Amino acid sequence: MDRAARDAICRLPATELAARIRASEISAVEATDAVLDRMEEVDGVLGAYCTPVPDHARAQAHAIAGRLARGEEVGPLAGVPIGVKDLITTRGIRTTSGSPAYKDFVPDEDDIVVERAVAAGAVVVGKTNASEFGYSATGHNPLFPATRNPWNTALTPGGSSAGSAAAVAVGLGPVALGSDGGGSIRVPAAHCGLVGFKASMGRVPVWPGCRDERYPGVSGWESLEHLGPLTRTVADTALMLSVLAGPDPRDRHSIPCDDVDWSSAAWPADLAGLRVAYSADLGYLAVHPEVRRVVADAVELFASGLGCRVEAADPGWKDPGEAFAAIIAAETDLRGMRRLIDVHGERMSPHLVDMMQLPWTAEQFTDANMVRKAVVNRMARFMADYDILITPTTAVPAFPVGIQGPTVIDGRTVPDTAWTGFTFPQNLTGQPAISVPAGFTGDGLPVGLQITGRHLADAQVLRVAAAFERVAPWAGNWPAEPA
Repeated sequence: MDRAARDAICRLPATELAARIRASEISAVEATDAVLDRMEEVDGVLGAYCTPVPDHARAQAHAIAGRLARGEEVGPLAGVPIGVKDLITTRGIRTTSGSPAYKDFVPDEDDIVVERAVAAGAVVVGKTNASEFGYSATGHNPLFPATRNPWNTALTPGGSSAGSAAAVAVGLGPVALGSDGGGSIRVPAAHCGLVGFKASMGRVPVWPGCRDERYPGVSGWESLEHLGPLTRTVADTALMLSVLAGPDPRDRHSIPCDDVDWSSAAWPADLAGLRVAYSADLGYLAVHPEVRRVVADAVELFASGLGCRVEAADPGWKDPGEAFAAIIAAETDLRGMRRLIDVHGERMSPHLVDMMQLPWTAEQFTDANMVRKAVVNRMARFMADYDILITPTTAVPAFPVGIQGPTVIDGRTVPDTAWTGFTFPQNLTGQPAISVPAGFTGDGLPVGLQITGRHLADAQVLRVAAAFERVAPWAGNWPAEPA
């Protein structure tokens, strides 16, 4: 296959690629080989995949091709190559969580999302890089080279689903699986010009999840963690949800999904009269001027192009950042993590070690839960007056690789985690939220717009995103070849 034909396959959305494979216009083996070949060419620069599995992928692809040749059903993801975040368990494939403590760990079971994707015909081409145990919204860890942003390789792609975002942004698979405990799907989607969706809590079952009680130090985040896709189009996101969503008895939080028709959820809806709240900063966040500009211009399209009733409004809570950090610690296996630090601490991420060794108290944990309840209640009252809430996804564009975040934003001194302040509230509340491309900074960096819906209103969030995609199309924007 020549390079032009290969790259044409790699640029197809999952919906079209699967249809063409089922129609025998492209074989599952050709699609897999195209992605693996492109991976060899560009991923040495990006570091999207920490554990490629070409032999495993080709075996899956050949099996799908054989089933199609025999006239058998292969599922809605027929032959579509996907990446799987390195925090999500994959049977027989190394899953390190970006930590020296698990550098040789090979799970004996798949997470539910991997089970479902493979059963639907997906081909797993490798594990994608992530920050250590997911405790950072960037793409570096002590085990592998840092993942870099395809739009500027000196910058971070965001995280912690860093490799999943970088891979999709350059055509190393049209979709990838990520996890989101505080924005880790939506943040890298914003920084890489992609669609990143965190469904309502329980919509996509999680088991055993990114952290399992059998593996010391890595269990936790049960009430915050979501798994889901990063894609290039809203239709691909809906396709993935049609495969991933649905109850499973292994996840006690999972909910029925018969109220969502995923096949039609990505159809652009008539949004005339939709009540839209727009908050540029939640009333307290420092926001980069270019992010403000790009998102404000995008929000104007909701009024002028889509007929929405847009009002500037803030939900009205105080910054819950400290409470969120305490909830993370409370849902972590602190004793196990501290044992890992005793053995591996000199080789682990300093910010993670520092967080785990803080003298946390029961009062901090209970106070944090009270703050969470206040945020949940305030959001519910706020959303009674609006159909959706629109904000930036991140407070800044992508920044240099190797730091946790900027400490000065728009002239204000802030903690190095403050730039993620738009995303984690939806993990506290469990509401559906999607990041979609809003436009570009003057330096050519993607900026994400976050659309949050009422709890369980997943279909409406996708329809709003699809309507915005129609008036501000983004799927044709590709970064230059990494160099």
